[in-house]
Amino acid sequence: MELLTPAIGLLFWMLVVFVILVVILRVAAWKPIMNGLKEREHQIQSALDLAEKTRADMTKLQSDNEKLLAEARAERDSILKSAKEAADRIIAESKEKATVEGKRIIEDAREAIDNERAALLAQIKKEIVTVSLDIAEKVLRKELSDKSAQEKLVADLAQEARLN
Repeated sequence: MELLTPAIGLLFWMLVVFVILVVILRVAAWKPIMNGLKEREHQIQSALDLAEKTRADMTKLQSDNEKLLAEARAERDSILKSAKEAADRIIAESKEKATVEGKRIIEDAREAIDNERAALLAQIKKEIVTVSLDIAEKVLRKELSDKSAQEKLVADLAQEARLN
């Protein structure tokens, strides 16, 4: 039974060694362990704060991106609207120019037709005069075949010329 009951001297020295061990651990190990735990807690808190800040920044960036996207859509719509207006204006101007050009071509054609008609009428009149003169010459030759008829015609023409 002696093995089951420790001696007082042994208990004393165990107590002394335990107290020395606790003091050594407190000085050498507890401070660095506690400082390490505090530093680790501080790092974890910093990481959590950084994650929260990053989340807030991402939310802000997402909001900014949506705003920029809305602005880009509005600008695109504005550009498309102005391009459509420009195209409509160009089409209207082209139609107006085509109408004016068509009217000018029609007017030029009318003038050309009128000029051709006048030239044709002048040519027809000239031919009618030529034919009339030919007919008159043939008629006069036939009627003035004798000398007395010729003298009478010359006298009548001379008298008409004096009156005019």
